[in-house]
Amino acid sequence: MALDIQTTKKLAELAKLEFNNEELIEIQHDLEQMIGFVEKLNEIDTSHVEPLTHITEGENTLREDEVKESIDIETALKNAPASRDRFFTVPKVIKK
Repeated sequence: MALDIQTTKKLAELAKLEFNNEELIEIQHDLEQMIGFVEKLNEIDTSHVEPLTHITEGENTLREDEVKESIDIETALKNAPASRDRFFTVPKVIKK
């Protein structure tokens, strides 16, 4: 499947990514290869394959919930680089 540059720009916008024109062309090529791979998978006959919910036969090994002692707030915050009231404080990561 061929993608046009407008579709690639729209996908980048939806993903909140910014690319220059050279990068857009490279991304467009990469996306076309990915779509081609998925299209190739559609050619495989899977009519004889049972649907799966997991790829292995293993089962989750669950344990009983146990009540254990925990540390108090003062001890938890003792080595924190920054805290306010009863909480850790961290620098802002997302600017938009």
